[in-house]
Amino acid sequence: MTVMDDWVTAACAELGLDPAEVPVPAVLDLAKDVAHQVLRPGAPVSAYLLGLAVGRGAEPTATVARLAELAASWPVELDGSSPAG
Repeated sequence: MTVMDDWVTAACAELGLDPAEVPVPAVLDLAKDVAHQVLRPGAPVSAYLLGLAVGRGAEPTATVARLAELAASWPVELDGSSPAG
């Protein structure tokens, strides 16, 4: 087991969740995509949004894909700011 496996197992036990239902690689990939293509603080917020969506019945893999596609298409100016803000 890795430290990540140990953490997920312990956190799931604390929250009454099944660790087998946690798509760790997909969540990490999403966080990486958002951090690199949108903004770094967006990574944990996006993981939280993913959790909310899945908790409300969304399918995890499809939801990760949708958010990853959104991050990939996110417009970024050369100075790192969004054109809208």
